[in-house]
Amino acid sequence: MIEFLSGAVTAGYLVAAGFFWRFWLKTRDRLFVAFTVAFVFFALNQALVGLFRVTTEPESLVYVLRILGFAVILAAILDKNLRSRER
Repeated sequence: MIEFLSGAVTAGYLVAAGFFWRFWLKTRDRLFVAFTVAFVFFALNQALVGLFRVTTEPESLVYVLRILGFAVILAAILDKNLRSRER
């Protein structure tokens, strides 16, 4: 059952990445590329957690992907705000 739910969450992350990719194709805004990359990281994280049956976070380096995803989102938001101030 856990594997099924992990797969469903992974699919959800990939769907979200697809939506952000589509938004990027329409607007060419770097923020959407960053969100696409972040959600792909989240999907990889969830898939690896499901495949390796990771039960505790501190014992696994798989969760580094989640940290990278949040770092990408934070950097994209900061970049967007700094670019809007320059105008």
